[in-house]
Amino acid sequence: MSLSITRLYGLGLTPGKLRGLQRISNPDGTLTMVATDQNSSMMSMMKKATGTDPTYEEVADAKVMLSRALAPHCSGLLVDGYYGYWSTVAAYAVPPGTGLLVRVEKSGAEKNEAGAPCGEVEPGWGVAKIKRCGADAVKLLAQFEPTEYDSAERNFEFTRQMYEQCIEHDILFLLEPIHFPFNGEDAKADAVTKRKAATVIDSARILSRYCDIFKAEFPGTMGVDSDATMTDNLKKLNDVCAKPWVLLSAGVDYPQYKKQVEMAMKAGASGVLGGRAFWKEYFTYKSEGDRAKFAETECVGRVKEIDAIVRTGTPWFAKYGYAMSDLHDMRAAEGWHARYGGGVAGGPAGKVDKDAVY
Repeated sequence: MSLSITRLYGLGLTPGKLRGLQRISNPDGTLTMVATDQNSSMMSMMKKATGTDPTYEEVADAKVMLSRALAPHCSGLLVDGYYGYWSTVAAYAVPPGTGLLVRVEKSGAEKNEAGAPCGEVEPGWGVAKIKRCGADAVKLLAQFEPTEYDSAERNFEFTRQMYEQCIEHDILFLLEPIHFPFNGEDAKADAVTKRKAATVIDSARILSRYCDIFKAEFPGTMGVDSDATMTDNLKKLNDVCAKPWVLLSAGVDYPQYKKQVEMAMKAGASGVLGGRAFWKEYFTYKSEGDRAKFAETECVGRVKEIDAIVRTGTPWFAKYGYAMSDLHDMRAAEGWHARYGGGVAGGPAGKVDKDAVY
């Protein structure tokens, strides 16, 4: 017996969004995704290694090389628009079976009087362009601290606008809120560390309904919080998250990230979207050959190891109480194509609203 496609519509999964989700997922519905979109941190690493600011071409080359090495081993690759997307696609650095996500936000957002970042779109870029150039999903980084009211309100509205634009253009939307210091705090101050878990969980409670996949920080600090506390925090995160969620890496060392991933999968996560934990030592090698060798051996090994752990996690559809067999039985009603995108089949099949926009 077939199931109505309305079940997917009720989850916000329209044709474009579902196709994007299929493209960035493993066949079992889990998500093993790698990020190479970190412009500021990547350029800082390159400058530290060489002593000079990298050129546009050098940054683009690094992104292409990392993409070529890692993309065949992950379900989705996250790139930026400024340096990464077009060069990566044009260079055939991503195989057809790997989905492509593109970030929409500007690197290095303006800050308010409290020193809190307020997100904005990369100049000259946007959701419509990401959709137009063939990407599978949009990713937004929206730094979020519920206790810093001004930036929280601004970034909430920014998130909502991007969510609505992704609905308008029918493209999958991944949201990544992260905590941050403000009012002169040091990033490693006790006050920042102590509120991190609460910030991560509250951010999911407030924002996770405004996306299709929620990209979460680890709700706790290893070496500070006990395993029991972190396990409890992960359960709370999973319980309040309205959408399937994946774990980011936040630049931690790989062994620490591996443990975080193991704990997150047991708590209900559907996968990962990690970056620097996979490849950050790449920039410590001087020659192009040594960098390529590190990417193709150590970095690939890390992605494969994390992928095996991810596949023990919760498929995205299981978050909603469905099995793959349920998806196989989904069917659309006749006339769906006329209703899709704002059209209305106003009665008998073939009768279309003349004022609708298609």
